[in-house]
Amino acid sequence: MEFDFDVHKIFLEPITKLDSSLIPQRRPLVSSSEAQKQITAVIDEIGKLSAKAQRLPAPITSASRMQSNKHHLYILKDCTPKTAGRGAVIGFLKVGYKKLFVLDHSGSHIEAEPLCILDFYIHESLQRHGFGKELFGHMLRVEQVEPQHLAIDRPSEKFLSFLRKHYNLRSTIPQVNNFVVFEGFFRDHRAPVRKLPSKRTEGDIKPYSLSERDFLKQEEGLPWPFSQAQSTLNRASSLGSSPTRASSRPLPGEGDFVKSLRVCRPHSLHRAANGDHEDASRRRRTSSLTRPQSIHH
Repeated sequence: MEFDFDVHKIFLEPITKLDSSLIPQRRPLVSSSEAQKQITAVIDEIGKLSAKAQRLPAPITSASRMQSNKHHLYILKDCTPKTAGRGAVIGFLKVGYKKLFVLDHSGSHIEAEPLCILDFYIHESLQRHGFGKELFGHMLRVEQVEPQHLAIDRPSEKFLSFLRKHYNLRSTIPQVNNFVVFEGFFRDHRAPVRKLPSKRTEGDIKPYSLSERDFLKQEEGLPWPFSQAQSTLNRASSLGSSPTRASSRPLPGEGDFVKSLRVCRPHSLHRAANGDHEDASRRRRTSSLTRPQSIHH
């Protein structure tokens, strides 16, 4: 991927790591404003090429999305340029930590926060030259993570073949979300991992973890059978009641009446129980005393 500016002046290393600031560790040889402009152009362009290669409706990697997320972007440049000394970008790799609910071998839900592969692209003209292995290996060393401990967002068949060839990652653990994890994911894992209780309601467990590609769709239902539980909850919420505790809700005023019984004395309870009769008798006595007597002439 060639550009109309000198890539070597903004990316001084063969592989440059960027975070949300979009500022390389080694300062570019151009002004800060110009560097930001050129780096933004590079990220947006390679993101579009990656989306096109994956047949996505819109890029999932862009400068604006990098600035709004805590992701790391590794950009590999061509150190032996063939175009007027301006250099070229070979590919990129985007990673980030995400909280996921994954299934172990027994089908139990595990809450984990692994490093995830979110986007990976090598230009078509430079594939099968070892550049992908160079870029991926560099990321593993910098992030200090083992390949089997990664979670991968919707890998293509080509990417899965790459992982089998270079890292012997073959057997996967079936999941209900869009991430793929391999055998060894739970072994010697340094990322936070917590096993959830086995008995929990559907509303407490969110097995369908957010994918980097989910923002491309306005609405996307949960996979069966979770869609059934979700529809039940939605119907219940539309009626303004809980699906499991609607019948146990106290009647209006019931709580106040119970509280009044707790503070009343025994004789007060008796009086309260006969209040209507006593009040009627008192009204009759009072009315007889206050009624004016007739005067006969």
